[in-house]
Amino acid sequence: MAEERRFKITDFADIPAVPCPCGMSRRAFAESSGGRISFHVVEISTDARMHYHKNHIEIYYILEGSGFLEVDGEKTAVKPGMSILIKEYCRHRSVGKLKIVNVSLPAFDPEDEWFD
Repeated sequence: MAEERRFKITDFADIPAVPCPCGMSRRAFAESSGGRISFHVVEISTDARMHYHKNHIEIYYILEGSGFLEVDGEKTAVKPGMSILIKEYCRHRSVGKLKIVNVSLPAFDPEDEWFD
């Protein structure tokens, strides 16, 4: 009996982009981690939609572009190399054209996107 591999390699070029409140997202590792985490590369459009999550936290890492993050009413300028931890119930959105890595704990669930 073959032993199950304890790692997963993914080429994001092979993952179809799906719409999200921020723009378009390519998502990986939700299933292979047993739902514990998901890793996204997100192309953020000019003005993302304000939203929050009740059951997961997100970590954004800015790869490209410049703009602002609005988090719980505070507006912060962002640029490549910056990161932010967004906890449950924190209303957030991006303003400007950005490319980010988004790590979601536990794995992202589209049913856990809430809008005011």
